[in-house]
Amino acid sequence: MGKKSVYADNAATTRISQSVLDAMMPYLTEQFGNPSGVYSTGRRAKRAIETARQKAALALGCEPSEIYFTSGGTESDNWALAGTYRALAPEGKKRIISTVIEHPAVLNTLEYLKTQGADIVLLPVKENGRIDPEKVKKVITPDTALISVMAANNETGVIQPVEEISRICAEHEVLFHTDAVQAVPHMHFNLADSGISMLSLSGHKLHAPKGTGILYIKNGISVPQILFGGAQENGLRPGTENVASIAGLGRALEDLFPDHENRNARISALRDRLAEGLLKNEGVIMNGDRENMLPGHCSISVKNADGEKLLLMLDLKGICASAGSACTSGDSEPSHVLKAMGVKPEYLNGSVRFTIDEYNDEEDIDYI
Repeated sequence: MGKKSVYADNAATTRISQSVLDAMMPYLTEQFGNPSGVYSTGRRAKRAIETARQKAALALGCEPSEIYFTSGGTESDNWALAGTYRALAPEGKKRIISTVIEHPAVLNTLEYLKTQGADIVLLPVKENGRIDPEKVKKVITPDTALISVMAANNETGVIQPVEEISRICAEHEVLFHTDAVQAVPHMHFNLADSGISMLSLSGHKLHAPKGTGILYIKNGISVPQILFGGAQENGLRPGTENVASIAGLGRALEDLFPDHENRNARISALRDRLAEGLLKNEGVIMNGDRENMLPGHCSISVKNADGEKLLLMLDLKGICASAGSACTSGDSEPSHVLKAMGVKPEYLNGSVRFTIDEYNDEEDIDYI
């Protein structure tokens, strides 16, 4: 009998679902035309993109004209931040407010914008991993261009008070962007009534393929392009569209919500079972606010342990997990998120993130 394999790193990436694969296949085989073409296969490819746009808009509670397809969450974050700064800096609005726990796609873009003259303010979080909205309010100035706060943290799964922050932004007439890459698979957004100006999501976190994502831009907001070329995506995001992946992303978003609450409840029960088992071990703590956490996240720290060695030990048992963000894997530095939360030094290096989804079961949990 072979070694059991358990995939528990769904915050890093997810498997493509069968329904998504089925939606993609026609555009990888017979319907391979360029969507800019006037011939029939091109028109069918274009129609597939627009159908996916409608599905995405329905899932996110917005208009199809507000959906822009990108290569993923990183590009969407870059576009939201750099595009907004490019639009508003000439008006003297150079302040961008964010948090210390953002994904590298946001933090590194902000570092670049700082070299272009941006005034970057990174706010701290509390020990539970959540930001205090009052701190956001206190640093808004007349020259504030944008506030960007992730909807849920990729390492801990802690959900941020996005609704409250969006209200503060509306009161001060400041644009609000949220990186919802981790949140969208588990949280329902009604963007039309949300006060969110821009939202980033990534396909491969919700059983769609890698290399596809969305930037939602609320109608009436001007966010200039940061890439240059053709007239695709209303002239704002050039390049021949990845038709098959876009069709897959549309189907993945369509699949998310019919059984949303039951799916989340099942995943949460599995996560709680995992957490309870792990916390029985001496020297193990769970990171983050469990009252405000995505259902599948279980970030633990083991006292005086080496996280990389723990991951190797797990891998030898066929268990796939991570030390934190997939985009910082291989970085020997302790997690910037856990440091920001004030996790004690003896626990910092021994962190492991397990992330569960609907493809896991109790047998997987008990094996871990």
